[in-house]
Amino acid sequence: MRQHDFEDFDSFDDQPTRRRQARSRRRGRFEEPEPTRSGRLTEGERVRLAKLRDDAYTENQLPDGADRWSTWDDAEHGPSPRPDWVVTELAAVDTDLGVLKTGKEADVHLLRRGLPGAEGTLLAAKRYRSDEHKLFHRDAGYLEGRRMRRSREMRAIEHRTAFGRNLIAEQWAVAEFAALSRLWTLGAPVPYPVQRNGTELLLEFLGEDDGTAAPRLAQARPDPDELKDLWFQATGALELLASEGLAHGDLSAYNLLVHRGRVMVIDLPQVVDVVANPAGAEFLARDVRNLAGWFHGRGLGEHVTNTDGLLADLVSAAGLG
Repeated sequence: MRQHDFEDFDSFDDQPTRRRQARSRRRGRFEEPEPTRSGRLTEGERVRLAKLRDDAYTENQLPDGADRWSTWDDAEHGPSPRPDWVVTELAAVDTDLGVLKTGKEADVHLLRRGLPGAEGTLLAAKRYRSDEHKLFHRDAGYLEGRRMRRSREMRAIEHRTAFGRNLIAEQWAVAEFAALSRLWTLGAPVPYPVQRNGTELLLEFLGEDDGTAAPRLAQARPDPDELKDLWFQATGALELLASEGLAHGDLSAYNLLVHRGRVMVIDLPQVVDVVANPAGAEFLARDVRNLAGWFHGRGLGEHVTNTDGLLADLVSAAGLG
């Protein structure tokens, strides 16, 4: 993950800062200046919310019952070449069609983006929650190796202040967007990441034209041949991640979708660099255990899954063995 995404969050009042530094020097020591800002939001999130407020004030000018103007111009964009269905026109509008999924860390909404009068494109809007909720109850292990340069930001994260929780939310949004961009470029079965704006990701919607989302693997009731095919698709995705030195970190039948017969990997904010993370091999092993447990429970035998051999292959592909 690029560190510069977190370089410009804080603002300072220069005069009080200089006075504190002068006092510290007189006492024979130098203290790192603390930000005087009292806000709880990161700069990126503050800009995003200001844009939403501006759109709300001009609600009577938004066409076709839309909720906001397109945020494309203010966002970080997905990798090129972009799919031809991505709407990049700044005159486009976004219409929120309701919640697809709620979770501990984020909610996913169905969004339609298009030019006024046009049909538009369905997108999944994943919005990480920040200081309204207790976030990322397991983030300590996942965040190993993801260190910010500014110690004040790390202190905010470690103490789980409101500002620190918002930093975590934005950090995880950045991490997921970067992982999806990297994996999509490699041809991995992941949704195309359209854009990131603060703590909101807009992703390719995996589902039908009527807004029906693709089912999770946990909801599938495959016959024996389909079960075997799904297993090899899922483990193929694991092998591709491992070849890039990555583990999903929280893989289960609940964050794999079956979209028109194809297994698609979702929910990647906690993707783990298994080389940099001291527990990298354990994350690989846990992904295998979780995945195999579901398939074994549906009747697929160990003679097919060969989990010990699979884990050995993943460890070797990741360069750990």
